Amino acid sequence: MLNIILYIIGLVISLIIVVKSADVFVDNLVEIGSTLGISEIILGVTASAIGTSLPEFGSALIASLSGSVDIGVGTVIGSNIWNIAGILGISATVSGVIRTNKKGLTRDWLMTLITGIILLIFMFFGDIHWSASIIMIAAYGYYLHLLIKSQREQNQVNSSEEEKIDESENNQNKRNIDKKTIALVVIGLIGLIIGCRILVFSGVELARIAGIPAMIMGLFTLAIGTSIPELVVTLSSAMKGLHDLSIGTVLGSNTFNILIGIGIPALVMTVPVEPLSLTFDAPVMLFITILLMVLIRAGKMKLNRIAGIILVASYITYAVFRLFILV
Repeated sequence: MLNIILYIIGLVISLIIVVKSADVFVDNLVEIGSTLGISEIILGVTASAIGTSLPEFGSALIASLSGSVDIGVGTVIGSNIWNIAGILGISATVSGVIRTNKKGLTRDWLMTLITGIILLIFMFFGDIHWSASIIMIAAYGYYLHLLIKSQREQNQVNSSEEEKIDESENNQNKRNIDKKTIALVVIGLIGLIIGCRILVFSGVELARIAGIPAMIMGLFTLAIGTSIPELVVTLSSAMKGLHDLSIGTVLGSNTFNILIGIGIPALVMTVPVEPLSLTFDAPVMLFITILLMVLIRAGKMKLNRIAGIILVASYITYAVFRLFILV
């Protein structure tokens, strides 16, 4: 009984740490991006997405290397479903609306969809080996190349619209990044990781006490727990009007989770594929990804409160089927 109380206290304390750390991380990351002239959505799919995805990546890597492959694969797939249906759904429901731009959304959403298809294809042919890992890592490298190219094109457009004097001043400002801001970004990220580690540990121990199976633990307990950074960063960004950052964080995180979160472990060991993950979990992940674009298009490039409720309802439906019908 005492252990249960301590784990619950750990959950509460870790949640406070995560919320505060995410607030510090978002505010200072946006300030750095603004100084460097980096757009919100690219900032979201790179720095913010990778930073907030570290808990999932660490959990999947440690679980895979320790032989708990159900938890490793389940954490990534379950986290991606939760990221879109849960995180964006909750954020849109609470904030009322999340806006985005067509070009950035199409690029990053399409990459997220293609990444999911790549994973499903590899799962269809059996266990994921090092050869698949190389393709995954190469695909992520190509994605980063597209982002860098897009940012350069955007910078050229911005430069052509400015006077030479203003451009010179902007370049000078870009080089003068406050060290305190950088330190706060690092501190916020460390706080996110430490807070999530405590949260996940407490959640996993409570799940084990309740007798939850490993695959279910990966799909829900670990997946949701390790996605708390994305939830807090996305919700915080949406509430502050940083809509491109919020959507970019989720889409970039999903791409990173698969290509790196599964790709790196598969590079050093064979990652087995559970039949139900192939026939149900992965297809649901693709469906939710497509549903997101449908809802945004229907809302004229906005994810409104009704769309958010639909996404949350979709996740609840998935969870009910997975926990009580397809066990």
